[in-house]
Amino acid sequence: MATGTEPHPNSGGVRTGTRAAIAAPHLRTDRWWLAPAVTAAGLLAFIVYSTWRAFADTDYYAAPYVSPFYSPCLAERCQTMHAGPNADLFGSWWGISPAVIILIFPLGFRLTCYYYRKAYYRGFWASPPACAVPEPHKKYTGETRFPLILQNVHRYFFYAAIVVAGILTYDTVLSFRDEHYRWGHMGLGTLVFLLNITLIWAYTVSCHSCRHIVGGKLKHFSKHPVRYRMWQWVGRLNARHMLLAWASLVSVALADFYVFLVASGAFDDPRFF
Repeated sequence: MATGTEPHPNSGGVRTGTRAAIAAPHLRTDRWWLAPAVTAAGLLAFIVYSTWRAFADTDYYAAPYVSPFYSPCLAERCQTMHAGPNADLFGSWWGISPAVIILIFPLGFRLTCYYYRKAYYRGFWASPPACAVPEPHKKYTGETRFPLILQNVHRYFFYAAIVVAGILTYDTVLSFRDEHYRWGHMGLGTLVFLLNITLIWAYTVSCHSCRHIVGGKLKHFSKHPVRYRMWQWVGRLNARHMLLAWASLVSVALADFYVFLVASGAFDDPRFF
C-alpha cells in the first residue's frame, strides 16, 4: 500500500528496485553509439571552426562579400563599414573581434533549439545516449533547474534570428555587385550566399516556436484559414527541422570559409557575369 513517502521511480536512475534486474547495461546489439558520436563530432568541428574564425578577426571581407559571422559589423574598427547594413554603435573602444558581438544571437538561437538540445544532450552529456540505453546520471531534473531552465528563452532568440536572417538577406542582395559596388555582378560567392540564406530562412521558420506563433492558441482553424495554411506550411518544414539544422550549419560555415579564401588571396572569385 502506497504511503505517499516512496521515492519517485526516476530519483535513483535506472538502477532502482522498481526496474527489472538485468545484469547487462542494456540489451542493444546494434551500433547505438554511432549516431551520438557522429553528432558530437559534427558539433565539435563547428565549435572549433567558428571559434577560430570568430577570434581570428581578419579575412572576413572581400568586396562585395562579408562573412555571415561578422555581419553586421557594429564597431568602428570593422573593415566592412561601407559594404553592408553596418552601424558604428560601439565606436572605437570595442577592441574584441566584431564576430563576438554578432554570434551571440544565432548561436543562442541554435543552442536553445529543440533539435540541438537533443543533439548535444545525447552527444555530449549522454542524456540519454540512445533509446533503450540508460544515461549515466543518477538523477533527472529535465530543464527545471539552472542552467537548463534558461532554454526557455528560445522564443526570444527566435525573434533575434529573424533579424539576423534579414541582415544576411541584405548581404546576399549586395553580393550581386562587383568589387567596385556596381550592380549586375554574379560570382560563385553569390551562389554560395544564395544557398546559405535559403537554408538559414528554411531552418529559422521551421523552428517549433515559429510553428506555435503561426498557429498556436487557435481553437478553430476554420475561422483562420490564412494562419491555418501558414501553420501547415511551417509544419511541413518542421518535419525536416533536423535536416535543415545541419544543412544550414554547414552552409553558414561554408559561406564564411569562402569569404576567408577570397579575402586571404587563396583564389579569385569566379565571375559568371
